[in-house]
Amino acid sequence: MSTIIIDYKAGNIRSIQNMIRKIGYQSQISDQADVIKQADKLILPGVGAFDHGVAQLKEMGLWEVIQDKGNSGTPLLGICLGAQLMGLKSEEGHLPGLGFFNMVNKSFDKSKFEAHQKIPHMGWSTIDVKKDSRLLNLEDDHSRFYFVHSYHFYTEETSLISATCQYGYEFPCAMEHENLFALQFHPEKSHKYGMNVLKKFADL
Repeated sequence: MSTIIIDYKAGNIRSIQNMIRKIGYQSQISDQADVIKQADKLILPGVGAFDHGVAQLKEMGLWEVIQDKGNSGTPLLGICLGAQLMGLKSEEGHLPGLGFFNMVNKSFDKSKFEAHQKIPHMGWSTIDVKKDSRLLNLEDDHSRFYFVHSYHFYTEETSLISATCQYGYEFPCAMEHENLFALQFHPEKSHKYGMNVLKKFADL
């Protein structure tokens, strides 16, 4: 079984591979369409601006490959920017996303923040698990994960939301539909909590 971490030059991805190795699994980092086409599972990581991520994937010939794999049932895990790219669009940019989730990415509403809260939302926060899922279960409620982001998921299709987080107000931080998974937080930086999530993905 091959797990491919997609390398589109948008962030440090070695930490994801190291965490997967730590839980006893193998993965491969690749920016080659032919390799990604053969993957049994895909991880789409990323940090940075939305439009830059879209442009990088398209320039490298990976956009349609990822869409085909996700639409054909291959387990696909998006992390941070990679997760945001799985939605329809973002207030951060103008380009359309991959469209896997009926979700957009919105800027934090600072008018709802407490005095000490800043953008980006950075550091450890607990999550509120909304439903049993393939990566999270209700016993994971109040697990702590590491976040770094200035935009957050927004959807009116609440059945997609597997967990929320509180930062000024409640927002979705994990989404799931069939073989598709989107995590706003960084499991590879979240110690035992992140290890549990990545192990569940590797076990799919």
